Amino acid sequence: MLLLDLTHTSHTGARTGIQQLTRALHAQLAGRVEPVTRDPYLNVWRRLESWERANLDDTAATTSRSARWPRWIKWRGRVLHASGLAARRSLQGQAAGLIVPELFSPTVARSLPALFAHVAGPRVAVFYDAIPLKLPELTPAATVARFPGYLRELLAFDGIAAISEDSRAALVDYWEWLGVASPPVVSALPLGITPPLLSAESAVAPEAVPIVLSVGSIEGRKNHVALFEACEQLWAAGRRFELRIIGLAQRPTGTRGLERLQALQAAGRPLRYDGAASDATVRSAYAGCAFTVYPSLMEGFGLPVLESLGYGKPCICSARGALGEAAAGGGCLTLPHVDAFSLAAAIDELLSAPERRAALTAEARRRRFRTWSEYAQALVAFTQSVPVRRTGN
Repeated sequence: MLLLDLTHTSHTGARTGIQQLTRALHAQLAGRVEPVTRDPYLNVWRRLESWERANLDDTAATTSRSARWPRWIKWRGRVLHASGLAARRSLQGQAAGLIVPELFSPTVARSLPALFAHVAGPRVAVFYDAIPLKLPELTPAATVARFPGYLRELLAFDGIAAISEDSRAALVDYWEWLGVASPPVVSALPLGITPPLLSAESAVAPEAVPIVLSVGSIEGRKNHVALFEACEQLWAAGRRFELRIIGLAQRPTGTRGLERLQALQAAGRPLRYDGAASDATVRSAYAGCAFTVYPSLMEGFGLPVLESLGYGKPCICSARGALGEAAAGGGCLTLPHVDAFSLAAAIDELLSAPERRAALTAEARRRRFRTWSEYAQALVAFTQSVPVRRTGN
């Protein structure tokens, strides 16, 4: 049996890419992994309880990424810890391996040795991206300050599953720059998407006013300000379309984008903002749009790009890095630069040239996408193949 660390995801309703991955692993590997969490009130690692498993299955929208613990759980943990009975709820025995698919906090990092003590086999962590190093000006200051320490803490693992080749190269290059002599094995394992995505509801009849969809949290590097400026240029020129935005606004880096969104709405522009949305709402939005725009400057993977293509909907996105990897199989209109001018030209092209949109749609529908089940199997296989490293960590 493998242990699966779901410390954060089992206590939040967030729907970020990380949460999609961790929830998918929990669902796809049921019976093959033991989900665990660091309980800060008991001060132990323990198996998930029924209320935490229910959180993992919840598909409702949330307005916060923060972890939430019920008051009675906090009270129980503190009482048991103070009475010396917390150890009765802690992990017991040895597991064959460990998968850590979350970005862990400094507090969890300090507790990893206690978790590792229950793992006889390989210990593997999922690595998402090096954006805090590459775009510190568009990343929250606390994340930038934390990140170098996190990259060093990853050295305690036996293997690292990077979510793209771009992410793999970034991590390997950083460790080489540090002079790490014997780093963990790092392999690129691209993520999956949820099937079946192509269906009758995806074949939406042309509407009088096309809907252009953008799914992704509103934060600095997601580049919504450029998208809004591009759409304003087109609206001012008489182009008729509705822009629909789905994603939680993240402060502080998303404040400017949110303010611009609200200003355009106040001016009467056809801009719909759903905020955080349920899985069902997101599926319906993909099915109902003409095409999507993912204006992000940089990603570790770019899950919304493949989700869009999975519905047979063309996507406008960057040609660089991991986004270029996602777009390489077809169905995307890729841009060397995702500035307002380039985005406006690309949106205008797909609005005014139905034959171009149809060609991209055909490319998207011909693609074969890895499922979450296939990703989970690949991650387990990678974990089982990694040599165990114990010296010096």
